[in-house]
Amino acid sequence: MRMRIALCGLALCVGLAPVLLAQDAAKVDPTHYTVISDNAQVRILKAHYGPHEKSVMHSHPDAVAVFLTDGMVRFTFPDGKTEDSNVKAGTARYTPHTVHLPENLSDKDMEVIVIELKPHMAKPMATKMSDDSMKH
Repeated sequence: MRMRIALCGLALCVGLAPVLLAQDAAKVDPTHYTVISDNAQVRILKAHYGPHEKSVMHSHPDAVAVFLTDGMVRFTFPDGKTEDSNVKAGTARYTPHTVHLPENLSDKDMEVIVIELKPHMAKPMATKMSDDSMKH
């Protein structure tokens, strides 16, 4: 019984390791990711992959990806599943928080701007104008 529990625990750790170890793309893959702007609301990354280059497993918060080049990209997820996507220059996609390993499947360079959204406390907006502001 103890052996079975130990094996289940080991399998769980091995299965969760890629998710737990997935880190900030710019830190774990500076070859492909460069931070071009960072403020309280967003962080903007530029990603450049040469032909058939592959990243490492990493994470992004909710983000918008803007593709600068046409290409074919494969995303491998921590569970081993893959998703191939044909991307067109000038298109943009919203992507919820993700952990993945991208790979450029094309024979050409691939470039993308990734706009990572930062969680922040929304400040209430004034919705009612004062009587004085209504006067001309």
